[in-house]
Amino acid sequence: MTSSPQDDFQDLYDRITWGVVLILLLMGLLVVRAWSLQVVAGQTYRELADNNRVRMVSVLPQRGLMYDRRGRLLVNNTPGFTLYLVLEDAPKPLDPLIERLAPYLEMSEEDIRDRVKNHRVGGPFTPIPIKSHLKLKEVALIESHRPDFPGVKIEVEAQRNYPYGAWASHLLGYVSDVSAAQHGSEEFSTLPPGMQVGQYGAELAYDAVLRGQPGEKGVEVDALGHERRVVRQTPPVRGDDVVLTIDADVQREAEEALRDKAGVVVALDPTTGEVIALVSHPDFDPNVLSVGLTVSRWAELLADPGRPLNNRAIQGQYPPGSTFKIVVATAALERKAITPDWRTTCLGGKFFGNRRFRDWKAGGHGIIDLHRAIVESCDVYFYEVGNQIGVDAIAEFAKAYGLGEPTGIQLSSEKKGVVPSTAWKLAARHEPWYPGETLSVSIGQGYVNVTPLQMAMMIGTVAMGGERHRPRYVRSIRQRDGSMVDPEPESPLDPMHVSAQTFALLRQALRGVVVEPGGTASAARSTMTEVAGKTGTAQVVGMPQAGRGIPVKNLQDHAWFVAFAPVESPRIAVAVLVEHGGHGGSAAAPIAKRVIEKYLAADSGAASPAGTSSAAL
Repeated sequence: MTSSPQDDFQDLYDRITWGVVLILLLMGLLVVRAWSLQVVAGQTYRELADNNRVRMVSVLPQRGLMYDRRGRLLVNNTPGFTLYLVLEDAPKPLDPLIERLAPYLEMSEEDIRDRVKNHRVGGPFTPIPIKSHLKLKEVALIESHRPDFPGVKIEVEAQRNYPYGAWASHLLGYVSDVSAAQHGSEEFSTLPPGMQVGQYGAELAYDAVLRGQPGEKGVEVDALGHERRVVRQTPPVRGDDVVLTIDADVQREAEEALRDKAGVVVALDPTTGEVIALVSHPDFDPNVLSVGLTVSRWAELLADPGRPLNNRAIQGQYPPGSTFKIVVATAALERKAITPDWRTTCLGGKFFGNRRFRDWKAGGHGIIDLHRAIVESCDVYFYEVGNQIGVDAIAEFAKAYGLGEPTGIQLSSEKKGVVPSTAWKLAARHEPWYPGETLSVSIGQGYVNVTPLQMAMMIGTVAMGGERHRPRYVRSIRQRDGSMVDPEPESPLDPMHVSAQTFALLRQALRGVVVEPGGTASAARSTMTEVAGKTGTAQVVGMPQAGRGIPVKNLQDHAWFVAFAPVESPRIAVAVLVEHGGHGGSAAAPIAKRVIEKYLAADSGAASPAGTSSAAL
């Protein structure tokens, strides 16, 4: 059957109608899509387009500098190169790029993967710091093969530098990238990647002051993410400078005097609490830690038997040995248990129950009073005195001196030590106190443990007749406008309620320890000034334990010496501890003498003692 012209026309009309509808639908879809792209998601795509052309990059600030009390530079910044990886510009997968990059950086592929994996989450163009302190050779090699490393960029930045290496490392501290523990903190969450923050010592305690404010720059990049030019910039704000209380000459003298021995030297100004020197050995080089440690190297440091990251001045807890006799003498005099003339007979030991408590001098000291008992460090005398007053009276005065409590110095993880008492033992050991234990405590053994900083404060308190100051190591903050701010104002603590007569008796006896015949610290005698002090030899391993597979060196006693000078007008208080050093008089006292003489010579402008020089600083 043939179609009519009218049917043909109708069919054509229908086709045209559906064609128009289809065209209108397609145009509608295009309009909707255009609206979606340009209006709904317009901002997102504009940002992506800008990032392909101009990216905002953080500009890291320089950290503030650190100076000693005389204005000598201790910590600064030096120009250095840091390599970053921008994941959005890097090829996928990353493994081939990492394989090519590792040999140039002298890093393992695993270490690079760890850096990428552990970086802080940011935008797609957030640069991930891979290695700082690049060598010029590494920079030249990477730049000469730049097309082989898409997504890799090298920035010139100010990097932390410690000119004297391990010198004063436990006080100065070190910096590194924001740690995993700090990631969740609001304070650090806004910091740009690659910005280093304080992790230890003064760098940590005053990080907010030293850190500065990051800036920002807009850079034009090519298709590989390589920068072509800077189009706009907001400069960073450098951190404020910190002026420390330490004296660089005295610090160096203390470092050299302690040398490679494990131990501590702490020197304070007893009139203000200012730290003049603080040495803890073994130490560490903060330059190494600030470069960026690998996981394996960090594990090695933590496993080091010398514990170089342990600040022994505030974290080391040691039996004080005979230096603790100062506390026992104070308690006995103030409790009126004895008079200065009270005597006892020392025959080299004392029987208590079925045990004999030995004196350090096998033949004994004969008939002896308080003055000579301190000068000669007679153990038997203090066994008798301690037994008379009891452990709780000893604990009361030890606490008054500041032992058994943190000193409050602005350094992290300070330990408080142990001052035992009947209540302490019941709470800590769930046992009663036994009278025989008091005898051990009376000569600084048994449960009693102190930190070297506490002992420096204690001897300073004696020197000042009961006046006490919280230790501080920052004198001022020099702000960018040139003004000076004191962040740690002098902080006198409650004075000890001890009679002037008792302190006078103690000072005279401590002077005798150094200058009188039979005194245990004759090695601290000085032609420059009068030194007063007390030696201590703290037993590390009890006699029954000796020889049970413990290294011979670790069986030796710790050597203590606490001192102040000049006797009549004290300006420096010192605590020296030499681990496994033997006798305090021979191992610790000479170190204290060197530190005292160096400070007093420098403080008065006199010539340095023979054999020393400040030229290195």
